[in-house]
Amino acid sequence: QVQLVESGGGLVQPGGSLRLSCAASGSTLSNYAMSWWRQAPGKERELVAGITRVGGITNYTDSVKGRFTISRDNAKNMVFLQMNSLKPEDTAVYYCKAVTYNYMRYEYWGQGTQVTVSS
Repeated sequence: QVQLVESGGGLVQPGGSLRLSCAASGSTLSNYAMSWWRQAPGKERELVAGITRVGGITNYTDSVKGRFTISRDNAKNMVFLQMNSLKPEDTAVYYCKAVTYNYMRYEYWGQGTQVTVSS
């Protein structure tokens, strides 16, 4: 079972940048497909970006394409989300998720980190 801890959130002005980190422990990160999700107040949690186990394929929700980049360092058991050109509508709690399969599908979530984009 993997444990996930996000960090790097904070308050940033529109147009600014933040880099979120997700530190994994308790299991080998390369066994998991990883993704970042976010949830704004009063809204459903939505997928922001995903990356395959060895990082060969990434995907993004349309609203962040060209601005956000997901990456991973399996040797360090870390996943990152580089967020550039931030907009107020990016304000949300950002969560890291790990998914693996072993006869069944297993998923694990971190506790989230708050990102606030405001002037």
